[in-house]
Amino acid sequence: MSSLSGIGGRLYRGETSIDFIGKRRRWYAFSGIIIILSAIVLGTQGLHLGIEFKGGSEFSITKAGTTVEDGRAAIAKAGVTGESVVQKVGNDRLRIQTGALDSFAQVKQSLADSFGVNVDDIDTQIIGPSWGKEITKKALYGLIGFIIVVMLFLTIAFESKMAIAAIIATVHDVFITVGIYALVGFDVTPATVIGFLTILGYSLYDTVVVFDKVRENTKSITSTGKITYSAAANHAVNQTLVRSFNTSLIALLPVASILFVGAGLLGAGTLKDLSLALFIGLATGTYSSIFIATPILAQLREREPAMRALAKRVAQHAPGSVTIEAKSSVGATADAGEKSGWARGPRNQPKRKRR
Repeated sequence: MSSLSGIGGRLYRGETSIDFIGKRRRWYAFSGIIIILSAIVLGTQGLHLGIEFKGGSEFSITKAGTTVEDGRAAIAKAGVTGESVVQKVGNDRLRIQTGALDSFAQVKQSLADSFGVNVDDIDTQIIGPSWGKEITKKALYGLIGFIIVVMLFLTIAFESKMAIAAIIATVHDVFITVGIYALVGFDVTPATVIGFLTILGYSLYDTVVVFDKVRENTKSITSTGKITYSAAANHAVNQTLVRSFNTSLIALLPVASILFVGAGLLGAGTLKDLSLALFIGLATGTYSSIFIATPILAQLREREPAMRALAKRVAQHAPGSVTIEAKSSVGATADAGEKSGWARGPRNQPKRKRR
């Protein structure tokens, strides 16, 4: 921890610097590859929507010693065709999700006979397709409304280019998270949508922290003319790097415990849907705030005429250019001296007479 704090101090003071802005093409290429892979997975496999979105039937059976294989065999024996999902919830509870059923009561009776339980002990839920469409519509409305409100807030609090960069980074996080979610094959449930909205908020939180430091470093940058906007933004990222790492690590630890302990060991299915979206989103949100949002912001600002003029002034006053000018001026003076017949070496001063 002492070495980490020492690195953080050097990064904050500018003694050590990582070139995040100058190497932005590498980060763009890496993110582009991940996005392309996510698009391929979404196009080939697609998302596995839960019954809350596409409609269907759900049966919950409580009996000690039941397994997922027993549930699949009972569904096949009941004559259910089509896609069905069987999950183990806890130690003695089995959840079976199917599509829309024509003979719901007969399937329920068949499951009761297969597991040796009473029909009334099986918890059932029927969700129609119209209700699923309504849930999907509300989820999309919530996402669009969230993006609009965030853009307005960032435009008022900071500036329009910061809002554009933050929204691009947020869309980047959501797309990668959805792609990984499709690759894993988890069902998309309302808990998943809640997880997506949560990671949007966290991604923007980390981005706003970096942008606030960028605004502080570039407050009077055009009047001083000592450093370019990209260099000031890169210094801001280095100053907040350790803080972003620590915040993300502290946030990922409890989410990882929910994912691997709650969902993996205890078998809580709802926790699995929520924790996976949070875990992937927190990691990608931290990455995008450092490697995507700030480089995009610097690229947008460097196109402004004032920032272009600033870059030219900084280049003219760079140490290399000053040295060249000094050498050229010295050379010109020496040449002029030789042409005018100046003698090199010490000057012969006339002797002063003694009184």
